[in-house]
Amino acid sequence: MRDIATKIAEELGIKTFQVERTVKLIDEGNTIPFIARYRKEVTGNLDDETLRKLNDRLTYLRNLELRKEEVIRLIEEQGKLTEALKNDIQNANILTEVEDLYRPYKQKKRTRATIAKERGLEPLALQMLEQKEKSGNLYEIAREYVNADKGVKDVEEAILGAQDIIAEMISDNASYRKNIRRISYMTGKIVSTAVDEEKKSTYDMYYHFSENVKWIPSHRVLAMNRGEKEGFLKVKLEVDDLRMENYLIRRIITGESIYKEKVIEAIKDSYKRLIKPSIEREIRADKFEVASDKAIEVFGVNLKSLILSAPLKDKVVMGFDPAYRTGCKVAVIDETGKLLGYNTVYPTLPQEDIEGATQILTEMIEKYKVDMIAIGNGTASRESEKFIADLIKKVKREVYYTIVSEAGASVYSASELASEEYPDVNVSIRGAISIARRLQDPMAELVKITPKSIGVGQYQHDVNQKRLESKLEGIVEDAVNSVGVDLNTATPSLLSYVSGVNHTVSHNIVKYREEHGKFTSREELLEVPKLGKRAFVQCAGFLKVPESENILDNTMVHPESYQVAKELLKDIGYDLSNLDIKRMREISPKLNAINVEKEAQKLNVGVPTVEDIIKELKKPGRDPRDELPKPILKSDVLKLEDLKEGMILKGTVRNVTGFGAFIDIGIKNSALVHISEMSDKFIKDPMEVVSTGDIVNVRVIGIDKEKGKVSLTLKGLN
Repeated sequence: MRDIATKIAEELGIKTFQVERTVKLIDEGNTIPFIARYRKEVTGNLDDETLRKLNDRLTYLRNLELRKEEVIRLIEEQGKLTEALKNDIQNANILTEVEDLYRPYKQKKRTRATIAKERGLEPLALQMLEQKEKSGNLYEIAREYVNADKGVKDVEEAILGAQDIIAEMISDNASYRKNIRRISYMTGKIVSTAVDEEKKSTYDMYYHFSENVKWIPSHRVLAMNRGEKEGFLKVKLEVDDLRMENYLIRRIITGESIYKEKVIEAIKDSYKRLIKPSIEREIRADKFEVASDKAIEVFGVNLKSLILSAPLKDKVVMGFDPAYRTGCKVAVIDETGKLLGYNTVYPTLPQEDIEGATQILTEMIEKYKVDMIAIGNGTASRESEKFIADLIKKVKREVYYTIVSEAGASVYSASELASEEYPDVNVSIRGAISIARRLQDPMAELVKITPKSIGVGQYQHDVNQKRLESKLEGIVEDAVNSVGVDLNTATPSLLSYVSGVNHTVSHNIVKYREEHGKFTSREELLEVPKLGKRAFVQCAGFLKVPESENILDNTMVHPESYQVAKELLKDIGYDLSNLDIKRMREISPKLNAINVEKEAQKLNVGVPTVEDIIKELKKPGRDPRDELPKPILKSDVLKLEDLKEGMILKGTVRNVTGFGAFIDIGIKNSALVHISEMSDKFIKDPMEVVSTGDIVNVRVIGIDKEKGKVSLTLKGLN
């Protein structure tokens, strides 16, 4: 464990003791959100992102150690394990090195070399490879191995069989493979060409393309892989073959011998037939893994930003799901998210029933006192936006609209969960409900959708799906627990992401609430079936109970720290039993004046715990998302024809990729800010500058009316 802890500490730039203590907490069954929030003193204040990386590396390195043990056992069972080989395996840093060392001892399918060995040609191969004979006749020596019964008809076949054995032995040499792989990484190029140059596609830029393996960006690797998969591109690794062959020749040929020419032929065959294709597959697989991890990371950051978008509270919202032929679905929800009414209107092609749609929506706006209209950003979104912009000019109420990402709404609509929530509502209407709710409370609504169905990444369908799912589940879990959840209003979907609460327990909590009424304290959670003391410790701090007489139950102060909070309040002259939310908000000046280090020493707890308690006492029941920028509210539409170069606009970041960010400025398609236009200084990653959901000022620098594309810059504006 010590070696693993040291390695992880070096990789993450943290202390070994932090890794060791964190691993102990993980092994004891504590969740990452719980450790990040309530065990800061133990971990040395590691955040959730670092803890996730630590956990991932811990899993990889432990699996690596298990594989090393297995390989050592398998070789030992063959009676071929030497002390030197054992040390090499134990000192390997990555799985590829372990597999290279195991390669010569691995049970192989029938190959040209294994067939040659069956024919008794291995002694000849070893003799040729030793290269001891400086004089004599190779053909005379090989004649001894001619055996028609074994399939060796003549001398030529004997030599060819021996060469096949030599080629495989060279290919199985871990040292040779390691060096050829390293040289290929350093000097090789990924090259792509068109399958059919006359055939136009989105991969045009890759029809005659090459880039150094070492420097090629992740998004280009994924784009070329997809182009190859879809049959538009041929992709290969291009290296200096002569250099590789000469490297092997220098390592293997010991001098002049009667075998030299034939051994060199075997070396070249080994490289071209066995080593090169294998190394190419490995390098391309490695580059894909790196690109996949980067794409997953991008997706994760975008998803977290989207989930943590500011909610629009205390508003009656109309969800408007645009469409053409099938009509636009409309649903109105009240301030709590309850469905008030729904309808279908046809203001877009082919019907273009503007008058009828206007009448229906005007009546709904007046009847339900609608404050906001959330328009989905899918098909017919901009035509619908124009209709809505014209509509709200005619209604008596003050109504605004905004564009909302509808990614995953259709997935939710057809889900079992949606059927449970709205059994009597048509599938298509459920999408409009989801659009309205995700404006009102993005987190509560988006957790109902499989994370990878929320399209805020790049090439998410091309990456390792198991790893993507695991990463995104962790991202959602961290986001939910960073905000906290109202125990008396949360759905099972939201509760299931709370630390320590699984699918069964989340449904049991809701069932208990339905049967016994609202929770009146956190302690009452222990009455919920299958929620034991261990789970209570993990989840209690993240579940808020506004109805509780104990105001700490409406904060993210953990019950294990209630006594500390009481003592802290006592030190500034307050008794917890006499405090309500209004009075709590009046004591901020006194809380600000506390000497945190002295108070921590006095109460015999860590400084982070005291800091977190003070932060929570200042704003009981607070939602950290309330401090984030609200969505851009609009009352009129912007068209491509309205744009001019140099114009400065406000926009919403809809997606961030490896090459830039897509900004919604109110036109039909999101406009692109290329990475080169994001900052006056050099940046490697667009995420150094923006995140999904950010509200930014942008300047128009290019307009392509034919393609409907707009280029923007952030330079000098934010």
